[in-house]
Parts: sequence; C-alpha cells; structure tokens
Amino acid sequence: MLTRRWFDVLDDPHTDDVRGLLRAVHTADGWPAVTATGPLPGEFAGAAHLLGYLGDELIGYAHLDTEGDAFGRQVIELIVHPEHRNRGHGSALLDAVLDVAGTGTVRAWSHADHAGAAKLAARAGFTRVRELLVMGAATAELRLREPVLPDGVRLRTFRPGEDEKAVIDVNTGAFSWHPEQAVFGVADLTAAERESWFDPDGFFLAERSGALLGFHWTKVHPPGDEPDAVPVGEVYVVGVDPAAQGSGLGTALTIAGLAYLRDQGLGKVILYVEGDNPAAIAVYRKLGFDTESTAVQYERAEP
Repeated sequence: MLTRRWFDVLDDPHTDDVRGLLRAVHTADGWPAVTATGPLPGEFAGAAHLLGYLGDELIGYAHLDTEGDAFGRQVIELIVHPEHRNRGHGSALLDAVLDVAGTGTVRAWSHADHAGAAKLAARAGFTRVRELLVMGAATAELRLREPVLPDGVRLRTFRPGEDEKAVIDVNTGAFSWHPEQAVFGVADLTAAERESWFDPDGFFLAERSGALLGFHWTKVHPPGDEPDAVPVGEVYVVGVDPAAQGSGLGTALTIAGLAYLRDQGLGKVILYVEGDNPAAIAVYRKLGFDTESTAVQYERAEP
C-alpha cells in the first residue's frame, strides 16, 4: 500500500530520495534534467512536496506550487517511477494533491505527453489547455544568415549591474500573457547572474538611440552525468517590445544568438515554444529546428 507523506521543505535524505526518482524518470522519459548533487530542478522549488513510498522505496512524487503562476493558478508536477506505473499510484497522489489545493483553478504538467497522464487528467476533471514544444537542431545543420536589423537598431551584449531593469521592462511587455515569464523580475535576473552557466557574452540586446527594443538570452547546459553527455545550447528567452514586434527584430536576435552558440563549439541547440504560436514555430523550422517532444499542461477550473 502506498504511504503518502507531505513536506513543506525537504531535508537532505528526502531530497536524495527525490533526486534518485527524478533520475530514473529522466532515463525513461528524457525529463527532468537533474544533477547528481545540488538543488533539485527549479520546477520543484518551494512548497509543497508529497512523497509516495512502497515500503522504504520512493516510487511517486508530487510537487504543488502553492504560490501559483503569474495568474494565481497552483501548478502540479507529478511523477511515478517507470517500474510502478499503471497501478493506481498516480491517481492516489493526484487525489491527495487536489485535496490540499482546494477549490481554485489548478494546472498540472505532463512533460512527455503520456497517454496515461491524459487518462489520469480526464478522470480528475482536467482539460488540455497548453502545449509546449521542445525543438532541437544540430548546429552544423542550422540555416543561418546575417541578421537583418531594423533601421537604426544595433546589437550589443548585456552589462551586469546596468541593464537589468531595461531587460525586465521589455520582458514584462513581451510576456504579459505568459504563465511563468510574466512574473520574472529584476531579482530573478540578478539571481540568474550568479549561476555558473550565466554568460553575459551570450546575452544580446537590441537598442535604438539608447532604448532597449529586444533581447536574446542564450544558455549553455553543462553535460549531464552520462558517459557520452555533452553541453547543449538553448535559445533561453527571446523578448521583443510590443512596439517593435513585426519588424523582424525577433528573427535577427534569434540568429545572432544561434551563431554565438554555434561558435562556442556546441553540437546541439534546443528551445521551448508555445504550441499555439505558429509564426514562431515556422521561423524556427526555417532555421533548421524540428520538434523533439511536447509537454502538455492540463487545467481543472474552479468549481
């Protein structure tokens, strides 16, 4: 029988248990990216944590983001060990999480778009509301040209300690609709600058007469623990001020960042794009990207 235990904060032994489960899931599903040491991935930060044990073995885990997304919706991440799926454990965990979540609108992720997750969501009254595509390209196969900038626009790189507010102002305007990015603030950016992967030389800003119009923040993921693992580049965030959208600036910024990642000697670049953004998807396909996987978000509206 599944034993369920709630935690607001995970101590080291329980963090290690969750890490081991996440690594087993990554082997099966390709998600999440988790390191052998250090903090768990950001999507599992904060309260609350539900651990499901069979005896001494952790076979299920759910995280409820009680602070919610940019629009106040609590968000669920729920995983079951690959060897223990299709036995009702996911349902037991989800029922417990929904009891704690209460009556408000709740969203839940399925990062590999499993058929089992779809059935579980439907049984609990969730509907499919969002698709997030993971696209990838070999850098050797990227179809890049010189970026064509609008008149009067120049590119430069990010200056820590000077550009944070301007970047966040553009980000807020560009992503006012976005469940996660809309609440990204100056404190979040300065915290990211302290991460080992942060590289201001890979953070491109587009400005005209000193006013910031857009940016492309690239990221390089360090290799994982697998013997053949290699670093992977990412089109992390491309943001364009609403007043400058439609000018080709987003494409130019994307090309500039991709050229930088290619020139770092990386073999592959990935990106995430909303499934209901056909214009952006078309641009990425023209540049050489293909869809590798789809993450799905389900929603249970407030009764």
